[in-house]
Amino acid sequence: MRDLDDEAPGAAETLALLYPHTGRADVVGVTGNPGAGKSTLTDRLIEAWRARGLRVGVVAIDPSSPFTGGAILGDRVRMQRHSADPGVFIRSLATRGLLGGLSRSTRDVVNVLDAMGYDRVLIETVGVGQDEVDIAHTAHTSIVVVVPGLGDGVQALKAGLLEIADLFVVNKADRPDAARVVRELEQLLELEGGTRHGWQVPVLQTVATENRGVDALVDAVDAHVHHLRAGPAWAERLRARRRAELSDRVFLALRRRAEAAVEGVGGLDGLLDRLMRGEGDPAGIAQELLDRL
Repeated sequence: MRDLDDEAPGAAETLALLYPHTGRADVVGVTGNPGAGKSTLTDRLIEAWRARGLRVGVVAIDPSSPFTGGAILGDRVRMQRHSADPGVFIRSLATRGLLGGLSRSTRDVVNVLDAMGYDRVLIETVGVGQDEVDIAHTAHTSIVVVVPGLGDGVQALKAGLLEIADLFVVNKADRPDAARVVRELEQLLELEGGTRHGWQVPVLQTVATENRGVDALVDAVDAHVHHLRAGPAWAERLRARRRAELSDRVFLALRRRAEAAVEGVGGLDGLLDRLMRGEGDPAGIAQELLDRL
């Protein structure tokens, strides 16, 4: 796993050997605003699926350390009680500045866990709020977690999270205004249509710290997976996931070739010096670089 994240020599070749054995695991994403209780809810989902005899892999996306660039391992600390369970594997990944709520190597790690035979692969996003929509192109089932007291119904619409949710979870539902948040989300879903491939998006309530409502959430996730597998939606989502993987690889390769081309002409400062001397314009200089690729 570390080799994939660090792009160590041989990692790509190993992944290529594993790739034909992927596509079997149910991939579940947990996203939402900071402070919504995503990590606690993820921990409870692990517990519930293990009680049902399923093997669970977890990819926890953490903010990058400003000093080392590595992951701040808050999620693995919170899920420490599962560390001795051979049916659970937890890996934290740093965002390394990548937007979208995921890490660059998230999909690769998901594929490895899939090939290893894990029944459920859980992805917990970093919790940055409005940029966490990449999960929709990575998971089969996207759970959006909100909490009362933060205007989350409106926030979900602003962030685009309304459009990616297969299930909404109002966590910390023991708070007094939880029922109001549920009504707001249900109204927003009604206005938006509220269905994904014929699936009616539910709004569930949990109190993750007390393990309340988690079994109902697990049942809803399983029902969603069954719904996808029963029709063409499963293949469509797998195709979207593969498309995202391919797109990531193509644009990463192009970006690196562009960076190498810039370095080959003295770096960005050298190009800027040319521009400041009046030796060309931004579009023309950019085209010169493209011609080198």
